Amino acid sequence: MVDLQETPAVPPTDYGGDERSGNFLAGATLIFLGWGLGVLVNLGLHMVAPTGGLTVAGIWFGHVVGTYAWAAFGFGLMTGAVGVGMLFVGQATPKGRLVLPGTDY
Repeated sequence: MVDLQETPAVPPTDYGGDERSGNFLAGATLIFLGWGLGVLVNLGLHMVAPTGGLTVAGIWFGHVVGTYAWAAFGFGLMTGAVGVGMLFVGQATPKGRLVLPGTDY
């Protein structure tokens, strides 16, 4: 009798990948979205907006930074900080083969 819960449906295959690549890609994406869009583009559009405001992609930007802009700024700062943390985790993780977490193979 075979215990189906202990037998994988597909035998594990080692493709020789590096598990750190996901941390690097996710960290860089979070930094781009957080600090790039949430901070730099957000504040930049508010700074260049004329007195009457500026509409970009259906979103109105005024020359005064309001509550939503400050919230986007704070969220962007935190998102970028998480991205930097993911880069540090990826750098500290030893290079190895790509395996699923919790598996013993």
